[in-house]
Amino acid sequence: MVQSQQKGQRVGVFVDVQNMYYSARFMYNCKVNFKEILKEAVKNRVLIRAIAYVIRTEDINKETFFEALEKFGYEVKAKDLQVFYGGSKKGDWDIGIAMDAIELAPKLDTVILVSGDGDFVPLAQHLKRALGCRVEVMAFGKSANATLKEEADLFTDFEQDKRRYLIEGNKNINRRIDQPIDTHSAGGNRNARTEQR
Repeated sequence: MVQSQQKGQRVGVFVDVQNMYYSARFMYNCKVNFKEILKEAVKNRVLIRAIAYVIRTEDINKETFFEALEKFGYEVKAKDLQVFYGGSKKGDWDIGIAMDAIELAPKLDTVILVSGDGDFVPLAQHLKRALGCRVEVMAFGKSANATLKEEADLFTDFEQDKRRYLIEGNKNINRRIDQPIDTHSAGGNRNARTEQR
């Protein structure tokens, strides 16, 4: 396994857009700077593929957003939010992200997961142990799953440089973020919660 970031490393970047979007929105009332995230993820390494996984919702359904992601260098994979009888909703890319990461792993030295979702702990373990990849995780530290952070060979906490990774919405980047995130009552994605699984 490759032990550190090196110039010739082949990297794949897998972005859980909903997790990032709702973490930034509910903790800081800001948007995410996906361009800066990709720059930091790749650094001076060789980008093999960067994929942004999006669920089309009322909040995220603008073609300009998808076009911007593509312009930054991401391949965009989008699907609609599922609404079930009774009004319950479901939308995540956990299986899709895991499948793509596993399929691309033989072509990569490092897999970079841009998500704090604890559902990715088994994926990170599999990528490291069975496939020999280095795994890096990038997310907002306070909403990221503790086990996922520990499992990563490198964890990048966006909260350490908020001005770089956030785009101000209501100019409130430095607001206190000690209170837990309840994205269910706010209509957000379950994956952005502070709860650790």
